[in-house]
Amino acid sequence: MAARRTERRTSPESSSKITSCQTHICSVKPTLSKKQKALSFQLSVRGQWSMWPAFAAGQTVLRNHKPCSAPEERTPGNERTLLTIPKPHHLEQLESYLRKELQTLALTKGISQELKLQPYREIFEFFIDNFKTYKPLLSAIKNEYEATLAHQKETIRALEPLKAMVTTVSEECTQQILALQEKEKVEINTLKQEKHHLLKFIDNMKEEKSCLQTQVEHLQMSVAEEYTRYLQEYGARKLLVAKLNEMHNEQLDVKQHQVQGGEKGEDVVKLTLALKMARQDLTKAQVKLNAMTAEYGDVVPRRDFESLEKKYSDLLQEMKTLRKDFEQLHEEYGTLLEIHQETAEERDSFYSQLQEAERSHTPRPNWAKCSEVIPGGVERWGRLAEGKSSNQLVDVLLEEIGTAVLKEMNVFHGWGKSDKVPVYLRYEGEVKNKKPTKKDVVNILKDIWKEKIALDQQTGKRSSLPEFFLSYLQKKYGDASAMEWSYSLYEYMRLCPSNHVMSSFYEILTGKVAEEQYHDQNQLISDLQKQLAACDSSSNGSLPSKQFRMALREAFPLKRRDAIQELVDASRFNLDSDEDLIDYTSLFEEDEEGNPEPFVAKLRSQYVSEKQEYLQELKKSLGDVTEVDADDLKAAFCRIDPKINDQMLDAYISLAYQVKREQPDQEVVPVDTVLERLRVGDVRRVGPSPRKESTTDSEGE
Repeated sequence: MAARRTERRTSPESSSKITSCQTHICSVKPTLSKKQKALSFQLSVRGQWSMWPAFAAGQTVLRNHKPCSAPEERTPGNERTLLTIPKPHHLEQLESYLRKELQTLALTKGISQELKLQPYREIFEFFIDNFKTYKPLLSAIKNEYEATLAHQKETIRALEPLKAMVTTVSEECTQQILALQEKEKVEINTLKQEKHHLLKFIDNMKEEKSCLQTQVEHLQMSVAEEYTRYLQEYGARKLLVAKLNEMHNEQLDVKQHQVQGGEKGEDVVKLTLALKMARQDLTKAQVKLNAMTAEYGDVVPRRDFESLEKKYSDLLQEMKTLRKDFEQLHEEYGTLLEIHQETAEERDSFYSQLQEAERSHTPRPNWAKCSEVIPGGVERWGRLAEGKSSNQLVDVLLEEIGTAVLKEMNVFHGWGKSDKVPVYLRYEGEVKNKKPTKKDVVNILKDIWKEKIALDQQTGKRSSLPEFFLSYLQKKYGDASAMEWSYSLYEYMRLCPSNHVMSSFYEILTGKVAEEQYHDQNQLISDLQKQLAACDSSSNGSLPSKQFRMALREAFPLKRRDAIQELVDASRFNLDSDEDLIDYTSLFEEDEEGNPEPFVAKLRSQYVSEKQEYLQELKKSLGDVTEVDADDLKAAFCRIDPKINDQMLDAYISLAYQVKREQPDQEVVPVDTVLERLRVGDVRRVGPSPRKESTTDSEGE
């Protein structure tokens, strides 16, 4: 600090100004002695002489400076006298010097308080050097301030590491808090699942308790009825025993009277009593006979009853058989009627198409001419056009033209950075075209799938394909080239719908198809490969046609016979008509551009057509309604697919209503919206259709 002060004082400009001030002070002393005779000094409050009143006219640098004299000592006359006293010339020079230094420092950007304090320090040192009387006191004051400032700087310097340590500890605590939050989130999810499971268990226990309570009430009623019946029988038995005892006593009395009458002769009173009892017994017998006649008047003999019962059971069994046959015939009739209607619609459609074709009467194009303009010549065009219809050939031709135009483009125009723009296309300005080949694009997309599947298996959850697509390109090519590769790959995928690798990736990337559908198709092909390998006992990669057909039927039990035949025909596409062995390993190969063999292409097309047919049946089952709730949709699924399980049914409902499985699904959604959401997801039939099950069974026979 002393060195800096020395440098500041030894600068040419400051030294010249201070020298001039000192010279002026020396020259001002005789002037002051002359003015002492003309003007009287003003005495300050502290009893010291002031060379110039601080409250005199003129502006000072320090705005909050207090005058030396007390306000009450100043009288109006004195103030008018003092206002005429001019400011000393050396004070004006010091103020001018201070003002210039401050203005010079004000022009410097980022000035520190230490530099701003330096001019004041120099002025104060000047006062210390020139006022000898106050120099010890002023030096002590200055040294104390300098020591205090140095102590404060040392304290601040010592606290700097603590500040960095506090920042580090704060970051570590924040990371620990985030880790604990993640851990608690997993535990909360686990507890929620356990709570959901326990709630289901409680509901089941409540239902079981309700069923047991109903059984207990039923058993209590049965016990009460049995108790009443036994009580009545007990009373009747007691009455019967009493009556039998009475009758037995009466018989004994009658015998005794007879014995006595035989000895003494018959008594008229006893005979009258016996006649009365006989009449009572006759009346009881008559009442009982009438009751039995009334109760058993409609009773038939057991032999006739058994004969009629057997005849009735035979007729009932025959009626059930006839009713079952009638219902089957009715279902077949309904199926045939629907087939007839579909056939009639197809006939009308074909007829209208025929009429339209006859009106236009456009001649069939000569597709062989395309080989003259397509790169690769006749050989490549023949490979591209093999097994394709005219509509598909038009798509292939447009694809070749589009890719050729794309190769001539050098830049793409960015889509902007709006939230509506996909994350992998958010860029403003021009983007360079990397001009990759189809082979390069296919290899990159396959590598992306491989990396994403590995990441999903590692994390245990499925990541977003658009975000992973961008992060993969940034990781592999850097942030500068990632957007260029993103635009180039996107345009190639958009212009190549005939390539399965590009088209499937493009549809999933743009949200037209769910990612589960891609994985399900790959799993389907993998399972078929395992099934064919299991049927190949010789492990030579070939199977006879009959065994190959049986393996397809075992792998796809829900496919119709015509669909199985299409797969067999696709497997024999490159074989001669007399060859019986099918090389199933070559059916799953791909060329360098990712195009599969006709067998795999047919398998994927059947997957899509079966899904569309399944959703069409669902739409017919819903009827003419425009909106549907979750319960009606579940009922429609169960009607067209009775063997669907609850887990898959809940997954379909969640997909249709865009809600989680544990959330209530009481929302009403338009039918078209439901079908569109199901068309995007992975939806397929679980069991055979109830209307076509009998037809499938007859075909199997």
